[in-house]
Amino acid sequence: MSSSQFRFRLIAALFYFLPLLGVGQDYSPPRTEHGDPDLQGIWQALNTAVWDIQDHPATLGVPAGQGVVIDGEIPYQAWAAEQREENYKNRLTADPEANCKMVGVPRITYMPYPFQIFQTPDQTVFLYEYVHSIRNIFMNSAHPEGPIQWWLGDSRGYWDGDSLVVDVVHFTDQTWFDRSGNFHSESLHVVERYTRTGPNHMLYEVTIEDPEVFTEPWRMSMPLYRRQEENSRILEYECYAYLGNEN
Repeated sequence: MSSSQFRFRLIAALFYFLPLLGVGQDYSPPRTEHGDPDLQGIWQALNTAVWDIQDHPATLGVPAGQGVVIDGEIPYQAWAAEQREENYKNRLTADPEANCKMVGVPRITYMPYPFQIFQTPDQTVFLYEYVHSIRNIFMNSAHPEGPIQWWLGDSRGYWDGDSLVVDVVHFTDQTWFDRSGNFHSESLHVVERYTRTGPNHMLYEVTIEDPEVFTEPWRMSMPLYRRQEENSRILEYECYAYLGNEN
């Protein structure tokens, strides 16, 4: 390809994508009847983060994928990096998902199953298809005193402009971030940010902090997509059948 052809294609690409980049900045989401940004509907992540939240090549049964970790690397402490490798070796049996357990936050957001959001002035409720998990986000209230260990943590939300910000603490250490053994301790602190960027798109941003495992906080980001099928709904999920249990 000549340099002039390259410049032409670059300019054409910019003309195509620049308007799209402005969609989220200019978009004003609809409001609920009580005046909050309306996030309600059925949403789903369409990526390979469930396999590995970092960049990864294709392996047997696993598609190649681009990571969702900002800057690409998870800042593990030395011992934790070794533990992650051990987790990966034992992933087929050690992963909580393999045992039909809840997969925790933020992982449940990018499982390959949809989830539905409901809103009231006092709560935002997430209904996940995966193992029929229900997550209550209590708005404008404080976390209960710990220590408490919950699979999905304790979620408290507030509005920052048009973004729903969710602060999550009180985790068990039994969940992973993906099927590749990326993990955390009970000291995990997650801050999520949900922002509508268009009628059928939402930006999901996450900050992860865990001083027991990581040297510093780190972030993930990914788009979420509204399910558009007619009569779209959350379906039944039977984990025992998925594992081949015939009882």
